[in-house]
Amino acid sequence: MKTEPETFGWQDLVTRPQRRESWEGVRNYQARNFMRDDFMEDQQVFIYHSSTAEPAIVGIARVVKAAHPDPTALIPDSPYFDPKSAKAGASRWVMVDVEALATFEPAITLKRLREEPLLAGMALLQRGQRLSIQPIQKDEWETICHMARLIPVL
Repeated sequence: MKTEPETFGWQDLVTRPQRRESWEGVRNYQARNFMRDDFMEDQQVFIYHSSTAEPAIVGIARVVKAAHPDPTALIPDSPYFDPKSAKAGASRWVMVDVEALATFEPAITLKRLREEPLLAGMALLQRGQRLSIQPIQKDEWETICHMARLIPVL
């Protein structure tokens, strides 16, 4: 799950009550479909800081509530307002709730990910990949977890 840390970053999640927050504002159909169709409760996800000087995977979160309607699509003064959802009276967008589990120390930078041959096929590393939600293969997950020390969030 990509996020821009100046909007909502890893430390924001870690400092929330119970280290939990709704992941709202996804406005791309493919990313929405990944959340809606593929995210299950208790599934773990990487949190990736994008749009920074050094993009990186910064932690692991757990899905604590599977896809449910994103109400920000219906709030006119929300940056995530969607006029088509408002007209229909229901959000066509979904969100999931996540809980911070562990911090990568050090963060796994994009540069470091690119240097790992076992990750050559990873969706994040392919040209033009800008989705905020991207699938990851089991072997990619394991490779990345072995690349850093995990610090449990307490």
